[in-house]
Amino acid sequence: MLSCDAGWAYRGVMSVQEPIQGTAVAVLREDGQWRCIRMPESALLDLDTAITELRNTRSTGAAFALLNVDDEFFILLRPAPGGVSMLLSDATAALDYDIAADVLDLLRVDLPDEDDEELWPEGDLSILADLGLSDGEMTVIVEEDAYPDDQLMMIAQRCGFATQLGTALENRESV
Repeated sequence: MLSCDAGWAYRGVMSVQEPIQGTAVAVLREDGQWRCIRMPESALLDLDTAITELRNTRSTGAAFALLNVDDEFFILLRPAPGGVSMLLSDATAALDYDIAADVLDLLRVDLPDEDDEELWPEGDLSILADLGLSDGEMTVIVEEDAYPDDQLMMIAQRCGFATQLGTALENRESV
């Protein structure tokens, strides 16, 4: 995936500001066709912004967001009745990234211990089951030893929107 400077944010207890890089893409399925739209870079910094931007796409069909944060982890967001379904690929990212901590907070999951060395996902592994990606397949993808951009492309390939995702990532102005 392409990287873009999304802005500056404090990470963890570090006293130095570092840029958050990555990509945020809204994925829409309307009339049997997939469409991928770049979301503003600010969606990588703030969970509320990401959710608001996704809801502003106003799709009549399936809609969800793919967030690749710093090539460290990914977040899937999908509007659902009464809220938003979420999947965080690496719960330990919440120790260093506010957006990951916000996901755990909304999921009502405690922050991991700083001593935790093993990575694990938190959230709804069946978030895309109705689109052809079962929770078992999602588990395999999340546990794959791969970069988040590769994991998100695996999701796109399995669901059938890999071409559209690739086009959106190449077109930096498609926000």
